[in-house]
Amino acid sequence: MATLRNCESNTTRRDCLRLGLGALMGGGLVDALRSRSLAAGSGARPTSCILVWMDGGPSHYETFDPKPNAPAEVRGEFSAIETSVPGIRFAEPMKRLAAIADKLAIIRSIRHDQGNHGAGNHYMITGAPPRIPVGCGAFVSFHPSMGSVAAHERGAGGGLPPYFSIPSMTRSGGPNFLGAKYAPFVVPDDPSSERFRVRDVSPPGGLEVTRVDDRRSLRERLDRFKRFADKSTADPALALDEYYHQGYELMGSPLAQRAFDVSQEDPRVRDHYGRSSFGQRCLLARRLVEAGVPFITLNEGGWDHHIGIFDGFKKRMPVFEGAIAALIQDLDQRGLLDSTLVVVLGEFGRTPKINKDAGRDHWSNAMSVLMAGCGTPGGQVVGSTDAYGYAASERVLSPENFVATIYAKLGIDPGKILHTPAGRPTFLVSDPTPIRELMG
Repeated sequence: MATLRNCESNTTRRDCLRLGLGALMGGGLVDALRSRSLAAGSGARPTSCILVWMDGGPSHYETFDPKPNAPAEVRGEFSAIETSVPGIRFAEPMKRLAAIADKLAIIRSIRHDQGNHGAGNHYMITGAPPRIPVGCGAFVSFHPSMGSVAAHERGAGGGLPPYFSIPSMTRSGGPNFLGAKYAPFVVPDDPSSERFRVRDVSPPGGLEVTRVDDRRSLRERLDRFKRFADKSTADPALALDEYYHQGYELMGSPLAQRAFDVSQEDPRVRDHYGRSSFGQRCLLARRLVEAGVPFITLNEGGWDHHIGIFDGFKKRMPVFEGAIAALIQDLDQRGLLDSTLVVVLGEFGRTPKINKDAGRDHWSNAMSVLMAGCGTPGGQVVGSTDAYGYAASERVLSPENFVATIYAKLGIDPGKILHTPAGRPTFLVSDPTPIRELMG
């Protein structure tokens, strides 16, 4: 799998917090909490979120906010195409998504003031701006990510971690003060490969589960370290104990074995998603939703188009947007779209004027976000940018509004106050106002 870089030449971190059963011999794994239905007693399926993160900042002009009447140096090479909803037009590369626009809501009016990768990523992934200036290539964590909050508040069942990040963790996708057990479980392996196998789901080195149980018993007898249960002590021994327990739980989980076995899918379904790495990651995300995982991030780098944006879109977008369309259609056909939120975005949009290298640069005054499912009314556009796409101009929204919407759809109160291990109260989102047009 190719390593993707941003404009600061920082590699996308694949091995950040690869928590798994490699932890049996030293390492870690995310907590697998027991599932909690948001509609207890009603029989309703708990909600989940699949967040498709386009790391680098995708252009709003070349996706969901084309400006066909703008000057050539602004509108670019692509035309605007009609969608299945009269009056809504997407950019030319978004053909398969345009065909299902009746299922989509497009937000065109989110803006913020964090125009570099590190800061913009943090703001959109956590709903909190960085506390201090950070570098463009920074991986920073000043606040828990949405995935970590979902893991903390919701959990999962059957031995599965509640938060996945595939194939790597986003820059600010960690748990911050919530603790390491709410970090994402990373699946770096390529599900499009015939040799795809998620490490840490099977006993290492061919060991039988009974032999692993024997080793577990031995370890418990040997390990007599004193533990300090007070959260403010942040005793690492407690976390290590938990990692061992979680590793055993995942390894012995039939649900986990089934969820990761994409080879059991009908070949026609796999073909519909596309046999690309990203297409099969989307399919894996659907399988994890079926297994009850509340939050899955698909971290897809390579959208920092300072150079050759039109050639880049021509080569990559047919596979990429086709896989997202297939995911939404598949969820809908299986009756899962009503309980699954699909979100597609990056840290910001791109500059109005095309630069000398046929690219667009960072631009946080305007961006586009796709949402579908989980009760989101489809066939609508929320907000708008000005005539040339320079800035959000109508129904201007913040990252806080965006993150509050996701929490609300997951059944998490965006106005909740969390407490750090030292007891300091912290707002989950400083402005907990969801986007009303998306709430249904």
